[in-house]
Amino acid sequence: MADDQSVLTVSIVTPDGNVYDNKQAKMLVVKTQLGELGIMANHVPVIASLAFDEARIQSDSSENPDEIAINGGFVEFSDNVATIVADSAEKQGDIDVDRAQNAKKRAEARIQKAHEAHDKDELARAEVALRRAINRINVAGK
Repeated sequence: MADDQSVLTVSIVTPDGNVYDNKQAKMLVVKTQLGELGIMANHVPVIASLAFDEARIQSDSSENPDEIAINGGFVEFSDNVATIVADSAEKQGDIDVDRAQNAKKRAEARIQKAHEAHDKDELARAEVALRRAINRINVAGK
């Protein structure tokens, strides 16, 4: 086991509760609004807005990283503790691909209707739903 100074604690929480906990992570990689951010032990403190993408957590105990679909929110890191507060998040193995594909089709139909009706608010909501569905499909497909 690694010493406490060379590992991270990573938690992912949503309004529905805790989605992920890892007290022995070597590295966290997230996509922020400005690009990818990799965090290892003893990284400088940081707070950043997250894009719709995956979070990858490399553990001491596994060669393959844990992958979680993150839909918005932010990451806060200090004292070797990373906390992701996300609008929604799903572990790779928990994603229902058929449901995500259906959500993508529904969002595409909503986008088409919003364009026809010139409804900017509905268009924005539908685009968010589409990004969320595509993110879930991409993470599940890895």
